[in-house]
Amino acid sequence: MRLLHLHLSLPPLPPPHHPSVPKQKSTFIPTTQTNKDLLTTAFQATISVVLSAGLFFSTPSFVAAESATPSSTVELNSCKEDDELVEFLDKEENQVVSNEGIVEEAWQIVKDSFIDSSPQQRWSPQSWLEKKEYILSGPIPTRSKAHDIIRKMLATLNDPYTRFLSPPEFSKMARYDMTGIGINLREIPNADGAVKLKVLGLILDGPAHSAGLRQGDEILAVNGTDVRGKSAFEVSSLIQGPSETFVNIKIKHGNCGPEQSINVQRQSVAKTPVFYRLEQVENTSISVGYVRLKEFNALARKDLVTAMERLQDMGASYYILDLRDNRGGLVQAGIEVAKLFLDRGDKVTYTVGRDPLSENSIVAEASPLVTAPLIVLVNKNTASASEIVATALHDNCKAVLVGDRTYGKGLIQSVFELHDGSGIVVTIGKYVTPKHFDINGNGVEPDFWSFPAWDEVSKHLSSCHNKSAEG
Repeated sequence: MRLLHLHLSLPPLPPPHHPSVPKQKSTFIPTTQTNKDLLTTAFQATISVVLSAGLFFSTPSFVAAESATPSSTVELNSCKEDDELVEFLDKEENQVVSNEGIVEEAWQIVKDSFIDSSPQQRWSPQSWLEKKEYILSGPIPTRSKAHDIIRKMLATLNDPYTRFLSPPEFSKMARYDMTGIGINLREIPNADGAVKLKVLGLILDGPAHSAGLRQGDEILAVNGTDVRGKSAFEVSSLIQGPSETFVNIKIKHGNCGPEQSINVQRQSVAKTPVFYRLEQVENTSISVGYVRLKEFNALARKDLVTAMERLQDMGASYYILDLRDNRGGLVQAGIEVAKLFLDRGDKVTYTVGRDPLSENSIVAEASPLVTAPLIVLVNKNTASASEIVATALHDNCKAVLVGDRTYGKGLIQSVFELHDGSGIVVTIGKYVTPKHFDINGNGVEPDFWSFPAWDEVSKHLSSCHNKSAEG
């Protein structure tokens, strides 16, 4: 089993189930170790590192090895561990898995990671064990039959987001590659508190893999810029660039291997999801920067920053962020977009795993890109990562929501590659808003159902700040 460290939402979304509310017409501007230990690590990684989709792989042995705290003694042993890891990965690459093995692999992933988000909470480890005994009670003659069994097995979970991906469907996920060269990076702390940036996974036969980068390599520099102390997201942004151009990456193979500079040709699949323009409010001197964000892919944050800076230079004094029909994408990209508008220390969202009493908070680390009044346009198809952005800006009094009630998808999925190139998407957790509102199945109501005047927006945000200050 190979784990793709990502959070995402992929269309089509099932019909939303919202409490009945009065239907109102909106009008606005016309124009989305053990396997158990491994999954715990994976869920925690969704909070601390950049999570991207694509054919990224990491093995349980690799994650366990990288999670260990190095010491002077361990460093001596880690060279041997690196050699053993390479040998293990080579064996795994050449392993032929039976039809029964593929089904059991999918069953095990669900057992170790699935979180039942239904109100009935019917799933249990015991019932899932009984399911395994039933589905593996006889031989499975073909790979097609194995895939059908996995589909039916996942369907019994009654989770609209946990699903099977055929090999062709799985391969299409390369558009979520955060770097454009097919690598997934992870921050690994040392015993002295310093952080190393290592390659957690690669797209098989992708640009980085073909150029010589390997799982476990440490990233030292990008185009001559030392990246020590930088986050995985920052370094992924440094690596990004126009397709077919080259990026130079200085790496160290494993813990004890040689340093090497490698030129890698970028092959970004992602297309810009950002469209923007400057609008003049009729009969006023007000200039409004309008930005449409179609989805949260690898280019979302980078291209949004470019758009906002250009609109600022053009004289925009107010902004509109249009998230209508944006069904999500990379949740990490959504989180990074939300941080652009928040003050240092503001809460972006909370994530919750199998233990409902254990919450992890995600906060903004820097000053906002803009401080001008902001409208976020939403509708019934605004979902997942879009809802993270909308609620983060709303709950922190940075924006008003205008339009319709949002979709209401507050669940987190991870994608796992099976050994035959197929995969499964599994719900592993949920997120709640900075004000601890569970949007899953509920959605978020807008502040205004129709487009407000800008002075109303300013008054609403001022009132929000005053209420927050009062406690």
